Amino acid sequence: MLSIKTKQVAGVTLMVGLAVVLTSVWYISSLLTLSVRETRERAKLIADAVTHRAFDVVQAAQDPAAGLAADAGLRDILQASIYSPDVLYAQIVDRSGTVIAHSVSDNVGRPATPADNLDKLIEASPLAQARTIYTSGPKSYEYVTSILIDNTEFGSVRVGVSTILLKQGLNDQFATPLATAAIAILLALLVAMVLAQVALRPIHVIRSGLARLGRGELDVKVDLPTDADLGDLGESFKAISARLAADRSALAGQRAALESVVDTFEDAVALFGPDGALLFTNGAMRAVFVRRDGALADLLPEDHPYRHAVSDALTRHASLPPATVDIPGIGERLVLTHIVEDAEHRVLGVLLVARNLAYLSQVESTLSYSRKLAALSRLSAGIAHEVKNPLNATMIHLELLRMQVAQSPQAMEHVQVITAQMRRLDEVVQGFLKFTRPEELKLQPADIEPLVDELMPVISAEASKSGVEVVLEFPPDLPPVNGDAGMLQQVFLNLALNACQAMPHGGRLRIAGAPADHGLVRIEFEDTGVGISPEHLARIFDLYFTTKEHGSGIGLSLAYRTVQLHGGEIEVQSIPGRGTTFRLLLRRALAPAHGGRVPLGTLGLRETEGVR
Repeated sequence: MLSIKTKQVAGVTLMVGLAVVLTSVWYISSLLTLSVRETRERAKLIADAVTHRAFDVVQAAQDPAAGLAADAGLRDILQASIYSPDVLYAQIVDRSGTVIAHSVSDNVGRPATPADNLDKLIEASPLAQARTIYTSGPKSYEYVTSILIDNTEFGSVRVGVSTILLKQGLNDQFATPLATAAIAILLALLVAMVLAQVALRPIHVIRSGLARLGRGELDVKVDLPTDADLGDLGESFKAISARLAADRSALAGQRAALESVVDTFEDAVALFGPDGALLFTNGAMRAVFVRRDGALADLLPEDHPYRHAVSDALTRHASLPPATVDIPGIGERLVLTHIVEDAEHRVLGVLLVARNLAYLSQVESTLSYSRKLAALSRLSAGIAHEVKNPLNATMIHLELLRMQVAQSPQAMEHVQVITAQMRRLDEVVQGFLKFTRPEELKLQPADIEPLVDELMPVISAEASKSGVEVVLEFPPDLPPVNGDAGMLQQVFLNLALNACQAMPHGGRLRIAGAPADHGLVRIEFEDTGVGISPEHLARIFDLYFTTKEHGSGIGLSLAYRTVQLHGGEIEVQSIPGRGTTFRLLLRRALAPAHGGRVPLGTLGLRETEGVR
């Protein structure tokens, strides 16, 4: 395949060469015709001179033939004729064909050699003339004129012309135009190469840019002239390159995300090309292969079920029905083999999926267990609700009993103990109901800083009791989160109050927010308090677990459950004697926040007691 530059050089050279050749052919044909005509004119001039001298000799001599043969002047004219270009001889022949006088004296008295008339060559086409002169071999033509005496033909003057002499004369004349044509073709070649460099440079630049795009380079730019047409072309190429770069980046991101998702599948997934080469595999399938890439024969042993499944699908050009196989060292797998085709039903590859049947059984068992837990949760909620009603009645009657035994200090002491224990039992039932009662989240975009600002009066009051300094750090560009404003405020208040209570001798509470990766927002509650011991750190989110003397063990459990309901995460880091940091990760909102605040009075502050 010839390059564009080679094609242009060949095209320009061909055009110039064709023009030069046609011009040269026309010039040579004209020169050939002219040369033949000039030869005839020279032959005619010699014949006229010989005829004029012969006429005078014949008029004066009694024997014309003897006079012509003996005349020195005529002999000089005949001998001088052979020095003319193209002329081979000149002779006088009588009517019987015998040579009377000749430029070569030895030929006198001999029969004249027959030759074609020169006019026949004159009347031929240039091509026929060239063929006669160059390809027909040595040949003679004669120019013939008659000698008349008293209107009676006495004889004829014949001037012979040789094609060899014509050829030599023409070669001398053709040397210059042929050299000129060769030089013209050479110059055309040089000019074509220069034009290829100059005129085709934008095409070469664009072609190079396209090649770079094909190799996967991003944001390719081409250096084109700044004139109107090419400048617009350069800008268009730049825009297309930028668009391709953006699309390729988006596709790369989508592919990476897809591969990341597929890589976490419990199912083993692999994609093979139509030739059996491995194109993609996830982590579960990668552990099965001997190598990470290559042909099917290099990846799996010959007797492996996966290899048989892919080979059969490629051979049949059809998907295979699900098949259960038992692989040594791996276990039982359900193998699914699908043919991937394009719109014209051409095979693009084979998708192999191996499903872990043991894992499916485990999932089914987990689902069954979850259903049982849900039923148990509903039963527990009903029991707790039924327990709460007698508790309320008992509390009412205790208050009535308190009024009746107010005069008996000993009885009042027993009543107070019973009342405290009943209230504690009520708190336990309340906490249990909160964990069993389904929550209805009102998710909407909510700004973190305004939610914390509304809690500051309560937080500041608790902090001032122990001399705790509260510092807020929220950047102005902090994105809103997608959440239930009231429930989030409950979590924030619980963590802030717990932090203040963990610093009985003063300290510093830092509440900060910042954007995080993967579309999340990070909120931190960092204190310089007593910290949490390692043996308690793993249990702080357990329901009813508390290290406080009068704590209920509900606050942090509710905070953990609330964050989970929002699809977020809560982390804790603590060093005994140096402080604790609670870190919340919540999802960003897709739309700007437009409210979502709740009045402070609507918060249930009874559940803010946590553990430390």
